[in-house]
Amino acid sequence: MKTKRVRAGNVYVYEPVLIDRCHAPYDITAGDVVRVVNLPGSPRANTMGHCHVEHLDGRFAGLVCTNSLRAR
Repeated sequence: MKTKRVRAGNVYVYEPVLIDRCHAPYDITAGDVVRVVNLPGSPRANTMGHCHVEHLDGRFAGLVCTNSLRAR
């Protein structure tokens, strides 16, 4: 399966694929609108097909598979 590429700063809708259903991220549910972020000291977005996301109000949401993010 080919991994989807996302861009830091862009907004996406979270729709979990199997890996995110089995290992749920920190604070996020299906249908949430999130922003991809690059955190200091952490791997950048798209490393090994994952990225960090935050809610639009700035709260950290977790580490998700990039295939779980759909363009808004």
